[in-house]
Amino acid sequence: MLWRRELHTSSSGDRWFLARDTAPDRPYILHEPDAASGGLPSQIEIGSFLVTGKEGPEHRELVRLIGTLAEGGVLVTPPVEQARSHWIPSHGLG
Repeated sequence: MLWRRELHTSSSGDRWFLARDTAPDRPYILHEPDAASGGLPSQIEIGSFLVTGKEGPEHRELVRLIGTLAEGGVLVTPPVEQARSHWIPSHGLG
């Protein structure tokens, strides 16, 4: 069974979905190119999708959706030293 939630449809007709296949139970991004391009749908691992460096509306919607998972949790004020991310993406292993 495949579950999917639309993230974005571009003006050219490309569509991105957050999808989860229940057989291997793994979430991924499903990209369906517009029909005119003749391209085939592709599955993109979520981590790869997020670190591509793009700031497209499909990326922003996925980050917003992930952020909603914290809603309903405990509201805390982080210490100043934890208020900013210190994560630096790696662009290769060596």
